[in-house]
Amino acid sequence: MYPPASSSPAWVHNHLNSTTDYEYETEDDLYIITKSINHWMEEANMRPVPRMLFGKLWYEGELCILFADSNVGKSILAVQIGNAINAGITMHPFTVEAENQTVLYCDFELTDKQFEARYSDNYTNHYRFKPNFYRAEINPDDSELPPGFTTADEFLNASIERTIVQSRAKVIIIDNLTYLRTETEQAKEASPLMKHLKALKNRYNLSILVLAHTPKRDASQPISRNDLQGSKMLMNFCDSAFTIGESQADKSLRYIKQIKQRNTEQVYGGDNVCLCQIVKPDNFLQFDFVGYGREWDHLQRDRNELKEKLTEEVLALHHQGRSLREIGKELNIPFQKVDRLLKNAKKEAQ
Repeated sequence: MYPPASSSPAWVHNHLNSTTDYEYETEDDLYIITKSINHWMEEANMRPVPRMLFGKLWYEGELCILFADSNVGKSILAVQIGNAINAGITMHPFTVEAENQTVLYCDFELTDKQFEARYSDNYTNHYRFKPNFYRAEINPDDSELPPGFTTADEFLNASIERTIVQSRAKVIIIDNLTYLRTETEQAKEASPLMKHLKALKNRYNLSILVLAHTPKRDASQPISRNDLQGSKMLMNFCDSAFTIGESQADKSLRYIKQIKQRNTEQVYGGDNVCLCQIVKPDNFLQFDFVGYGREWDHLQRDRNELKEKLTEEVLALHHQGRSLREIGKELNIPFQKVDRLLKNAKKEAQ
């Protein structure tokens, strides 16, 4: 038992002096729960080890943030991640260790018709998701607050919680953070929001992925945690975070970079980003992994310098008798681009 501090309020003195067991109340009644470290370790050992949901970028039980600039594919990747978890499909090289489970995708970005376009072949031949992959959107006809709510934020929070309970989903994807709060760059707005999401995570044993924007940034600099809108407060509260960057050397490429992690070491840092292309085989818009690379090679630099250097590397490998696909794999670029560079070099040599 702790000795009461002389400056503590009277109710604290009375409480501490009334018992010899500091942990006599239920945990729900306490704001701060104190136990011996060994007790914490024993309790933790009884809980399952968190499993990977999206490789080492997102684990079970984590509040994770995926942030990037507009129009680089955040929503595309988020739906693909949700589908992989729901169907038990591994997205190479991002392992899904958890068993397939119910997923709730809160879509505050696209209309249902826009969503349909991405997961169909010209609005026909729809991709068939599993029945327990749910999509939620804001009711466009519900413009007035019901009784008992004083702000739209309160009503939105309550609606999300109700949807979580009704769907019985354990994996929640929220697209995007800006819709939940319009001023997430302000600490006074970001702190209550992240506390609410963490409370939902703990209350219902959830894994939550939240999408967020980056403000306008310098494309010549590596992406860091400081590029997340409302970065300091949001980063403090989340368990993990990763980002998508657009290659300035090849606009058809995206790279995925690990920003924050607690359950693992950093695997996909600046020296080992995952390179992807956005493709649509048949009726499913998705990220397709093409290799690894260095972020530095995909930052904004002199385009002519980059092109000349890449052409030199392509020609050197071509003179070794390597095929287009072999060269593409070696340099982490599509084989179609290898073909273009070789043809352009041949024209310039004539």
